[in-house]
Amino acid sequence: MADDKCDGIRPTTSLHWGDILTIAVYFVVVLLVGLWATLRARKDTDARGYFLAGKRMTFLPIGASIFASNIGAPMFVGLAGTASASGIGGMIYEWHAIPFILMLSWVFVPVFTACGVFTMPEYIRRRYGRERLRTYLSVLSILLYVLTKISVEMYAGAVFVQILFGWNIYIAAIAMLAFSAIFTMTGGLTAVIFTDTMQTVILVAGAFVLMGISLEKVGGYEALQEKYMRAVPSDAVNSTCGSPRPDSFSLLRDVTSDYPWIGTLFFNIPADIWFWCSDQIMVQRSLSAKSLSHAKGGSVVAGYLKVLPFYLFVIPGLAARVLYTDEVACVDPEKCRCICDNPSGCSNIAYPLLVLRILNPGLRGLMVAALFAAVMSTLSSVFNSASSIFTMDLWRRCRTRASQWELLIVGRVVVLVLMGLAILWIPVMSAAQGDQLWQYFQMLMSAVGPPWAMVYIMGVFWTRTTEPAAFYGMLGGQTLGFARLILAFVYLAPPCGEEDTRYTFLKIHFLYVAAMEAAVAGGLMVAITFVTPSRPVNKLRRVTYWTRNDPQMPDVSEDEEEDGKERNSPQSETDVTPAKRSTRLEIICGMETRPKTLSREEAALLQQKMTSIKERPKVRRLLDANAIILLAVTTFIIAYYR
Repeated sequence: MADDKCDGIRPTTSLHWGDILTIAVYFVVVLLVGLWATLRARKDTDARGYFLAGKRMTFLPIGASIFASNIGAPMFVGLAGTASASGIGGMIYEWHAIPFILMLSWVFVPVFTACGVFTMPEYIRRRYGRERLRTYLSVLSILLYVLTKISVEMYAGAVFVQILFGWNIYIAAIAMLAFSAIFTMTGGLTAVIFTDTMQTVILVAGAFVLMGISLEKVGGYEALQEKYMRAVPSDAVNSTCGSPRPDSFSLLRDVTSDYPWIGTLFFNIPADIWFWCSDQIMVQRSLSAKSLSHAKGGSVVAGYLKVLPFYLFVIPGLAARVLYTDEVACVDPEKCRCICDNPSGCSNIAYPLLVLRILNPGLRGLMVAALFAAVMSTLSSVFNSASSIFTMDLWRRCRTRASQWELLIVGRVVVLVLMGLAILWIPVMSAAQGDQLWQYFQMLMSAVGPPWAMVYIMGVFWTRTTEPAAFYGMLGGQTLGFARLILAFVYLAPPCGEEDTRYTFLKIHFLYVAAMEAAVAGGLMVAITFVTPSRPVNKLRRVTYWTRNDPQMPDVSEDEEEDGKERNSPQSETDVTPAKRSTRLEIICGMETRPKTLSREEAALLQQKMTSIKERPKVRRLLDANAIILLAVTTFIIAYYR
């Protein structure tokens, strides 16, 4: 800052040549992996290849991609920051998610696969029949991707880069956005998943190195616990502000705390179902599996990886408070403004400070590469999923006879538009920043997820649920959630030590409001369902959990007239045109123009393979056993750190 009183306070550094070399090698390797994945997938010239990776992914890359898509900069900045501010409580969201990652492939993916859909709004159309709910979800999905996932990811990444190197926030944002978009536009989901797999290895390795060094500096985990509870900043004005919470090393906290146990264990269930079981980003990875067994295996791999954030981010966040108490836990608004441009607090810089000060050249570059990997992994996932939704659910409604080439072009253009919107949103996100990004992120998810989840829960498990019930129930629940969210932006929480004069509604923990949203949405759905006509039985084939094994596909003769029939009509798979040699540009973009020569019988067999949910009995039993073991491990660690 230009202000003289801030001179020497803000942490800065310069890149060593070893850091630059490490980052350069990383970018080259990722570029080569992305291009290899793109060329590997170049025969997938239709939407199935671009958006679902040709339905040939195996469990390891699927699991790694699910993990990498979720472990982005909010983990580096947000989870580590909330650990430095309030202890290990934020980790409950990560471990609580494990059962729902398994639920994705054991309960929801069989339904989505059986009815043969690309996107979640497309499933909503198949299940409920009318277009308005699908359109609403499509538009809302894309809007929320920009406002929540992309904005939070970009802000967290910008905090990291700005603290480390003092780069301009817009330059850093544009560079990360552009590099992420390249893989999405060229290789589709195939490139995204393969680069995710490589980035997961880098992410885990680099974070473990930092954890080991930070633990060594504080004297081990037991010493960390003891020193953390004494880490009070010198500018603390009283015993409350700036002091560690008494329950800092507890996961399941009092009902009036920042992480109330009844909220995190029970009221957060609808939001977890929405995020893990119905969000396009996560579901799309499982739908790309070559079989249901590989989808389940991917969930098991991702579930085990979700145990790691405690060691990768929480422990370093705790250590950062011990090592740099006056900066990470600052209380005085002016001092905090000098340190991190945020008068509310500087807990978000905990992880960047560790990287800046305790890693040697080369290792520091590795961690910067890991950050870029996390940011680009999440952003590329969002770009691919959002382009899938726009192309398959909105564009095809306007262009019912759009060719496969046109759909692929539109998908790539959407990525460019999202990049522009994300850049425009950066200043808004900066103005809305708080002292704990992790809590802010969870508040956003709780305001959006519960009513949305109820649409899928009721649709998958209750065949009687009607479209008007789902539509108006979701609107009712989200009205409550968005009202709470808007008021929270308008009436900010007061700084520590000042009286909270906000409305009582704003003092209620957001997890309790999430429970209200789910109750309102569910209650309206049940009530409206009983006064509206039920959907015909022939429309419910393979679109609910109870009808997923129906030998016939759902009757879409009337429902999908305005959507076009290229996905369900055998003719689109049997068109024969004169062979045309692909240009180099077309190959690089994954758009080979070699024609399809499938007969109607071959097309029918292909569709049967795409919608099959059969499993080998031995493999199914092995996967079930692994899921049970994973659930037992999750229960144990939550109970251990309770």
